[in-house]
Amino acid sequence: MFARILIANRGEIACRVMRTARRLGIATVAVHSDADAGALHVGAADEAVAIGPAPARDSYLRGDAIIAAAKRSGAEAIHPGYGFLSENADFAEACAAAGLVFIGPSPRSIRAMGGKSQAKALMEKAGVPVVPGYHGTAQEIAVFAEQARRIGYPVLVKASAGGGGKGMRIVRDEAQLAPALDGARREALAAFGDDRVLIERYLEQPRHIEVQVFGDRHGNCVHLFERDCSLQRRHQKVVEEAPAPGLTDARRRMIGEAAVRAARAVDYEGAGTIEFIVDRDGSFYFMEMNTRLQVEHPVTEMITGLDLVEWQLRVAAGEALPLEQAALHPRGHAFEARLYAEDPDKEFLPSTGRLARLDFPAASRHVRVDTGVREGDAITVHYDPMIAKLVVWDVDRAAALRRLARALGETRIAGPATNLDFLRRVAAHGAFASGEVDTGFIARHRASLIPEPAACADDVLALAVLGLLARRADESRIAAAAAADRWSPWNGTRSWRLGGDGEDVVVLRDSLVAHRVDVRADRDLATFSLTIDGRPSAAVLCDAPRGTVDVVIEGRRRRAAVTVLGADVVVDIGGVAHRLAVVDPLASVALDEDAAGHLAAPMPGRIVAVHVAAGDAVARGQALVVLEAMKMEHTIAAPSAGRIERVAFAVGDQVDEGAILVDLAAETPASPRGA
Repeated sequence: MFARILIANRGEIACRVMRTARRLGIATVAVHSDADAGALHVGAADEAVAIGPAPARDSYLRGDAIIAAAKRSGAEAIHPGYGFLSENADFAEACAAAGLVFIGPSPRSIRAMGGKSQAKALMEKAGVPVVPGYHGTAQEIAVFAEQARRIGYPVLVKASAGGGGKGMRIVRDEAQLAPALDGARREALAAFGDDRVLIERYLEQPRHIEVQVFGDRHGNCVHLFERDCSLQRRHQKVVEEAPAPGLTDARRRMIGEAAVRAARAVDYEGAGTIEFIVDRDGSFYFMEMNTRLQVEHPVTEMITGLDLVEWQLRVAAGEALPLEQAALHPRGHAFEARLYAEDPDKEFLPSTGRLARLDFPAASRHVRVDTGVREGDAITVHYDPMIAKLVVWDVDRAAALRRLARALGETRIAGPATNLDFLRRVAAHGAFASGEVDTGFIARHRASLIPEPAACADDVLALAVLGLLARRADESRIAAAAAADRWSPWNGTRSWRLGGDGEDVVVLRDSLVAHRVDVRADRDLATFSLTIDGRPSAAVLCDAPRGTVDVVIEGRRRRAAVTVLGADVVVDIGGVAHRLAVVDPLASVALDEDAAGHLAAPMPGRIVAVHVAAGDAVARGQALVVLEAMKMEHTIAAPSAGRIERVAFAVGDQVDEGAILVDLAAETPASPRGA
């Protein structure tokens, strides 16, 4: 076993590897970009080495800098985590040339499975079923058009060298093929340094089931059962579970055996995942192999009781697999929910900002939280927006799902927009509880999973106001403690009247309207008379510890997490987080400029394509500009027909959130005849 290893990654996977290494008595070395100097994984390591500026291409993707850091620190091996260099055969070879052990498969295996086209050809020879498609080397549009007609629409365009939904497009007719190929190639080149693509038949409402495999250099190879990863948005997984629901024992055995055949075909060593797509009739097809540990590996660990990182370390050190197939048995059921900084209301667009609040449920044998951030850290545009993985286990699927719902309910996040409320709705959804899951689940149930905004209820407004007043009271106490006369009434920031009850007016704006709340507090500042939009109410503030407000409103006790974020208040109650803006009633009200024709960047990023120029006439829905941020492309489309007045940026420009990209003059309806 190794004495010291370097983790060539960041975030939760770096922290995850360090936990196992610490348990085994192995010293760890972290690498970090300038942006990550104060990151959680850096503080958790025994040693840390800076490797470059914030952009991944200048730091985490620099194999030479990582190898130099390993040599300088005295590390014997490099664990690549997942992502970045974990599936880079050249990096694995460079590690070996430098006398370092790459904790992963051989370069030959990585190359064999790294290109989707050659991998599918290899699988066909190994007797593993593959999806009908075109995986050839010719990349001309005419070739793809001919092959798509042969396969039959719809087809799926995929990056040949990568995964994770990057470089992937669904094409339903020939008119969409060329722009889909262009976008997929750009995204593939940016993410993987390789713009080759392939096409294959697109299966409607399939399931995405993958099998964890492990091999060693002694010829042993096993599978650790399957995971269902069908719940996806933008072709990226968001909830995973193990074992996959609804599979017969015979089908489960067939998929596991096919996965082992696939791994043996490339003499696989270490942890890997064989991904299958499963049609509605139960037929399954090889999609790709991820030659690394995967984000969702904790659900496999929960049902097997094994530490897969420990297995990786032992195999890399030359040991045989700890167990044979006959000794492996799954038990119970596990779910993993990925908590992301993203906005489901905006097509799951990634979000940035500082994590003003981050509370997770207590860890136990039923609940596990893997994270690489802590309260106060920032989610930036430079890296993946994952906040944490919430993992639960119980004796069966129904019990595990109850655990998941409870754990999500106990999680509190405030700062950037997140998918927490969305995950809570998934866990509570009847169809999900019934196991009716496929890759179209989110689109099919969108109305209930991402409901239209609604005005806040009175109890939410009351909790927001009382939480805000409690925060002001805390601030006044801090100010008083530092003042020359701590008892002066001028130290207070709350309402105060000489010889009478305090009065306050708070105006809060939700996503739809503004609400006026008149507050009268008694002298002990515990009982409040509220008038909410003209409706009288009463509240008793029972307790207001850090970020939590416990009140009795009209005889009903309510408890909520209330976080004040500058001019906003976030109330998390009943499985839903409500964000309200505090409006200054004394501020002058300015008319909003009509910005319908000004199309702004939804987040910071880089312009990778501009499809229009000033003077062009465009149709509603036409692509205007493509923005790359957080490793994904985001297309800015015309909200209506019109004419382009100005394009403010060019390809390669960096833009801030809110920057006006395009000015569009809406099409003026023709005047009626005779007008």
